[in-house]
Amino acid sequence: MVPAQQGAVFDVMDNRGALLGWEAVGRLDQPGGYCTGVLIASDVVLTAAHCVFDRDDRSPLPPETMVFRAGYHRGTEITARRVARWVVPDRYANVIRDGSGTRTDAVSTDVALLKLVSPVSSAEADPFRVHQGSGPGTALSVASYGRGRAEVLSREAECHLTQRFQGDILGFDCDVTFGSSGAPVFVREDGRLRILSVVSSGTDTGEAYGPTLPPLVTELMARLVRQDALPSVSTGARRITVGGGDRGDIGARFGRP
Repeated sequence: MVPAQQGAVFDVMDNRGALLGWEAVGRLDQPGGYCTGVLIASDVVLTAAHCVFDRDDRSPLPPETMVFRAGYHRGTEITARRVARWVVPDRYANVIRDGSGTRTDAVSTDVALLKLVSPVSSAEADPFRVHQGSGPGTALSVASYGRGRAEVLSREAECHLTQRFQGDILGFDCDVTFGSSGAPVFVREDGRLRILSVVSSGTDTGEAYGPTLPPLVTELMARLVRQDALPSVSTGARRITVGGGDRGDIGARFGRP
């Protein structure tokens, strides 16, 4: 990830009243850092795949070491849940495991679903739905806990989908920075906000990128239903490393696809 753009305008939700309707967006705390995540079901959080791997050696993080804090605000939250298990696309896991594939492969599959130890009630947070797709020029917004704004949720209310790349990658001009990884990129559909993508990466020229969600989310939800997620709490995390290149090749920073 790269430093935030200069001049971006944010709606900072610095009181509980301002968080009304945004409770499903939360901070995902994990060893050594945090990302942003969002509920898409009462017990499922959507975030970026690189958020569930160690920042230094890229080994998979044990799910029990991660906590999703819905509606996090200055040390408190609407509710908090530990992660029971998580799942990422096989193509992304292959890039992490042996360095195979390209930057496009990594970014286009940079999606993780986290199964929580117990559901979040609808009285606490109402999950957002995934959008099926939009064309360039579509108005977007991003809600995240970016660096410098880690204690309160902030929203860039006006940015745009700029392009679609081959390999199912979306480009947008939204502001992103450290901590924005996994943040939901929203589009408005019939008066309701839907999730178009999640923040995967950005550049120092003010461009951000994320994957196309519907096919990946469908695949990963099916795996969760089958309880086929790895690693699991009972078996532990399998240690894997990536050969060649720096972290920008697979995770938070990269050049144009």
